[in-house]
Amino acid sequence: MRGYKKELTIFVLQLMMFYLFPMTAGATDVMGMVVLIILATFILSAILGTISDKKSKCLYPTAVFISFIPSVFIYYNETALIHAVWYLVISAAGVIAGSIVREIYYRIRK
Repeated sequence: MRGYKKELTIFVLQLMMFYLFPMTAGATDVMGMVVLIILATFILSAILGTISDKKSKCLYPTAVFISFIPSVFIYYNETALIHAVWYLVISAAGVIAGSIVREIYYRIRK
């Protein structure tokens, strides 16, 4: 468990974006909040892809997808379930982008 400290920190930040951030938004701020959470998801997953050397980082998009689903029923309604798919796609793109940056960095460094 100690070897996954960076990955768990990123995932906890992601959970905070899903569960704590919507508490601060008003009823009219929902679309702006969704866009902000999507942007934060991409940034956090890109950071994870960059700093993690574990193969388990490929599971991060699935974990993001699954962890968003309960927040749909807490803060939104069932029509927001489609956003879970967007979080899956965006987090996968972020992990891939971060992994490419990591690979380029290590090739240049050698």
